[in-house]
Amino acid sequence: MTRARSQPDLEPVWRALASPVRRRILDLLHEGPRSTGDLAEEFPDLTRFAVMQHLGVLAEANLVIARRDGRMRMNYLNPIPIQQIHDRWVSRYQQPWTEALVSLKGEMERPVSRKSRLA
Repeated sequence: MTRARSQPDLEPVWRALASPVRRRILDLLHEGPRSTGDLAEEFPDLTRFAVMQHLGVLAEANLVIARRDGRMRMNYLNPIPIQQIHDRWVSRYQQPWTEALVSLKGEMERPVSRKSRLA
């Protein structure tokens, strides 16, 4: 299957977002950069190696950018791929549904005439 050049390959992003652990890592990074050790401490049921594997998947999807600072590896959230998913999938379907709901709300809030009630 061919894809238009202007559309990025979002398959790795979808794969990365499929895991609740990786989504939690992204939530933590949304609060600010964290070292790999700090992130590992947030998941007591996982080994540090497992957290590093999750970070690897997120980095492959370009959702996390890692930078070395001496011996410490700092991880930063890159929200651009999530915005690309929103632009490609969410916003496309959002407007028609929003317009339909606003229209329905207007219909439901409109006073009913006396003739309509008698019919």
